[in-house]
Order: sequence, then C-alpha cells, then structure tokens
Amino acid sequence: MTSADAGAVTIVPGRRPQRADARRNYEKLLAVARDAFADDSAVTLEEIARRAHVGIGTLYRHFPNRPALLEGIYVEEVEELCRNAGELAEVLPPWDALVAWLHRFVGYVGTKRALAEQLTAALGAPTAVFAQCRQALFTYGEPLLARAQESGAVRGDVSFGDVLHMVSGITMANFAEEGQMERVLDIALDGLRTR
Repeated sequence: MTSADAGAVTIVPGRRPQRADARRNYEKLLAVARDAFADDSAVTLEEIARRAHVGIGTLYRHFPNRPALLEGIYVEEVEELCRNAGELAEVLPPWDALVAWLHRFVGYVGTKRALAEQLTAALGAPTAVFAQCRQALFTYGEPLLARAQESGAVRGDVSFGDVLHMVSGITMANFAEEGQMERVLDIALDGLRTR
C-alpha cells in the first residue's frame, strides 16, 4: 500500500467533491465538533457553528442533523486511522509499523467509544456506517499484520480479527495508572511475536 493509496481513504462512498472553501468549512466544523463533543456531549449545533465561525446554514448544508455530524466525526477519525496504516507501512519495519498502528488504534478506540455510543443513541441502532468503518479497518490494518507475519516477526496462526478483539478488549478495562493501558498493550502484543 502506498501513501497515495492511504491518502485516498474514503469510507462512505458517494461523498461529492467539494470546492476548497466548502472543504475548509467541512473540516473546520468536524474539528470544532470533535472537541466540543469531547467536552460536552449536549453541546448544541448552533454553538458548534459559532465556535467554527460559520453560519448555522453552513453547518446544516454539510450536516443536516446531529446524527449526521456525529457520523461525520466518526468516519473522519476512522479514515485518519486507515491513512496512518499506509503511512506507517512505508516508513517502519513490519513489526514496528504494526505495533505503532495498534497503539494508535487503542488510542482511537479509547477516546471514541463515547462518540460511538452517542451516535448509536441518536440513531437507535448501529448503521451501515459502522459496518463500513469496521471493513475499512480490516482493509487497511490487515496488510500490516500480513506484512509482519511474512517477515517472520508475528506468529502465523493469528488473524487480524483476533488482534482487533484483543486490543479492543484492552480498551474496555479501567486503568488507574497513567500509561498502564499502553504497558498492558505492549505485554499483549508481545504474545503475537514468533518464538
């Protein structure tokens, strides 16, 4: 996978190309909303538009309702994680690329669980977007595992699904100490190594 491939990550098909100013507003709204929802899950769309320095009409053109904005944030985060997989594969040896990406994945899951819960609550049930995001994680993450297995660094009897279940389980635990989750992840990842 090349960085050009990684730069072209689009999870939700059919998103229309945007003019540069519209794309800037879209990205600004997502960035502001991501921070706003992290601080206050009940923040209003009007407040997000105000903080982004755009009119409410601009927000509604991009995101017709609150679930659409939550979904946009969720998809953007997964796309970034997928881009990271390609970038890491280009610059790091196979084992190091896999470990670095899984650390980013754990950081992503740990901070985005609340976002996914809000999105599920707003929509009433998981949507096709969740399935598309999960598929994208496999599409971009699985080659990192395969590359590490081909290099001999990782056991051949492990599937990418196994790895995702393992690291997702780590994100569910309550860790009292700073940095403990990363240490536990490193211990778990050591179990993937070829002996």
